[in-house]
Amino acid sequence: MKRVRSTLHATPLRTLVIATCFATASGLALAQDPASETEQLLEGIQNGERVQISLPDPEKQLPLEDLRKFTEVFSRIKDAYVEEVSDRKLLESAIKGMLSDLDPHSTYLAPKDYEELEESTSGEFGGLGIEVGMENGFVKVIAPIDDTPAQKAGVQAGDLIIKLDEKPVKGMSLEEAVKLMRGKPGTIVTLTIMREGESAPIEIDVERDVIKVTSVKSRMLENGYGYVRITQFQADTGSQFKDALVGLEEELGRDLDGLIIDLRNNPGGVLQAAVESADALLDEGLIVYTEGRIQSSRLRFSAREGDVMEGTPIVVLINGGSASASEILAGALQDHERAVVMGTQSFGKGSVQTVIPLDETHAIKMTTARYYTPDGRSIQATGIKPDIVVRPAELKELDSKPFFTEADLSGHLEGQNEKEQEQEKADRPEEADSVSLAERDYQLRSALNLLKGIHILNPKTRGMTKGNSQ
Repeated sequence: MKRVRSTLHATPLRTLVIATCFATASGLALAQDPASETEQLLEGIQNGERVQISLPDPEKQLPLEDLRKFTEVFSRIKDAYVEEVSDRKLLESAIKGMLSDLDPHSTYLAPKDYEELEESTSGEFGGLGIEVGMENGFVKVIAPIDDTPAQKAGVQAGDLIIKLDEKPVKGMSLEEAVKLMRGKPGTIVTLTIMREGESAPIEIDVERDVIKVTSVKSRMLENGYGYVRITQFQADTGSQFKDALVGLEEELGRDLDGLIIDLRNNPGGVLQAAVESADALLDEGLIVYTEGRIQSSRLRFSAREGDVMEGTPIVVLINGGSASASEILAGALQDHERAVVMGTQSFGKGSVQTVIPLDETHAIKMTTARYYTPDGRSIQATGIKPDIVVRPAELKELDSKPFFTEADLSGHLEGQNEKEQEQEKADRPEEADSVSLAERDYQLRSALNLLKGIHILNPKTRGMTKGNSQ
């Protein structure tokens, strides 16, 4: 007897329409056409053949009871909401809710959101100049961007925005809050924020402007010690970073004795830019890898041969505003023991978002993987812990007056090198701007002092040797 094998598809009519709306991912489609299978099944029964029916795995099916609940809510809103709402609006809201409830970084991208995503990676956009996320229903400042209205007005990493002008943020989506913060350049928005250490909310007026972000800035702190600040990772940050390193050594006329990479308040950005920056300082080995449920989300990035700085001692500065791509760079250099990481624990955004197009104008941005450092550490919610914890501080000199020394005594016995030292002091160029930068920034000063200590203990460093031979 011929055996007919079939799978019974239970698709009640009332759930069919809703199921069709959500049947976009593999394995989720209830509304499959079972006509051909049904015909084979009936034909087998009529012919007196033995029929074997395999029921689908309940755990792999959409929960029908929950779908009924959804259709009931959908119907109630359509019938009883205070204003008439279109089906399109309700379905888009449902999609937004599904994504936003997963994590703070998954979202639905309408056409305007597409444009804003492109602006943020290109380095020019309109707004206040802050990277934000959601926390307990409020907008949290991950980091203000350097030289933007928000930073100049005094917005700080960790601030919780509770009101925008007179509108409470509680209950808004992140997209709604961002839209309120954006606007015409020259207009003012009042941010009401809660800040750790403050007993009452603070109001800060910020004037909107066109935000043009220069992602890499560099300078000499002192003779032999370079400083590179990466404000965020844009598409061309990797090449800008390499150019900055080469430019510092050309300015000095020899190899650097030490380098400080400042990633504080860097909210992240383009993954590839962080990989290129790490690759510039590593000779070999894994930089970062990602793990997710689908094959395309499992990636590995390794360094190619060639360290631009050829072993120059490096200190990386991080803080609570250092997130995502900046944590990838810091973690890679830390795991390879290529740099000392100093400052405070980073933000802990160790997830990968993938933009998945739905049609020509709409997409979803969904978390698809987690980042891992070369040693297999997950950055998510734990961040990068510095090798040396240095918290921000303000220092005041207790005695700023110079001591009275032997050289000040009338008729003192002249020292062997006294005249040479006086001439060196007279000839030494003053670097007031760079010195003041280190003096007013305790974490930066600590990094510079560490590099000086390393150079003192290793007087025959690569930079010094090569510099003397030129």
